[in-house]
Amino acid sequence: MSKFWSPFVKDLVPYVPGEQPKLAKLVKLNTNENPYGPSPKAIAAMQAEVNDNLRLYPDPNSDRLKQAVADYYGVQTAQVFVGNGSDEVLAHAFHGLFQQSQPLLFPDISYSFYPVYCGLYGIDFVQVPLDEQFKIRVEDYARPNGGIIFPNPNAPTGCALALDAIERLLKANPDTVVLVDEAYIDFGGATAISLVDQYPNLLVSQTLSKSRSLAGLRVGIAVGHPDLIEALERIKNSFNSYPLDRMAIAGAAAAFEDKAYFEQTCQRVIDSRDAVVAGLEGLGFEVLPSAANFVFARHPSKDAATLAAGLREQGVIVRHFKQQRIAQFLRITIGTPEQNQALLDALQGL
Repeated sequence: MSKFWSPFVKDLVPYVPGEQPKLAKLVKLNTNENPYGPSPKAIAAMQAEVNDNLRLYPDPNSDRLKQAVADYYGVQTAQVFVGNGSDEVLAHAFHGLFQQSQPLLFPDISYSFYPVYCGLYGIDFVQVPLDEQFKIRVEDYARPNGGIIFPNPNAPTGCALALDAIERLLKANPDTVVLVDEAYIDFGGATAISLVDQYPNLLVSQTLSKSRSLAGLRVGIAVGHPDLIEALERIKNSFNSYPLDRMAIAGAAAAFEDKAYFEQTCQRVIDSRDAVVAGLEGLGFEVLPSAANFVFARHPSKDAATLAAGLREQGVIVRHFKQQRIAQFLRITIGTPEQNQALLDALQGL
């Protein structure tokens, strides 16, 4: 521990991202990246920004991107916030909305960045257990709270919560913010953005990393009531007033505008997911119902850590979590048909 650290730093438990191995020729199914590239229109828009204008600061408000998001979802630009990946958007929400007298609620099996942000911002929290089918029970959140956050579909389980259940949650908690983290919504769920005009306590976050194949660009968004967006803007402008660069603004806006390419690649991932689920079930795996670009699976007689190690020896990398309730599950990203077949072939021999 460095004597120069601020006192709270020694107690932080940082988030550990999925491994990004440097080896070539790996079948990399561990970080939920999209197997298909970004929209060609997004790439062209980014390339057009690589010019002498890079000497100038970008638009601090990212108006072009906010307008593209607003047009896509049928909301006002005052209801849209953008940031450096959805993790930064979430960080601002934790900082600006969840520092309350009551604890923040989120599932016990969920995105592992949530407790990290609670530690960073000194937020008390309670982890609410998923049910026996690893699904969120809305009634379990009927308790005093300073906010509620959960991914939908949940990660790492892939299970989705229906809009009517989200609405019940919102009605039961009118005095606190409910943040629906929709990193994977485009692979089979229904976005809660359709509810933001009815519920001023609803904030929905999304990322362009997954369904729009722009993980390397770092762009995230939030949509909600203008009062919630203003809180995020105040935090952002007290932290980093130019979060998105010129390429990010142009590329992200073009990605939202290219709806045909987006829908086509999402459908390819969904079709591949169905094939992977069928293949895994054919090998005896139990697979949770997924609305994401990954599946969560366990084998009744084969240890998950042993399977993950065996796959790695064959050049296939998947994600294994050591958390007690899910230690026998593997989270497997949906890849190209060729990558998916390589996974199934490798599992056959284990």
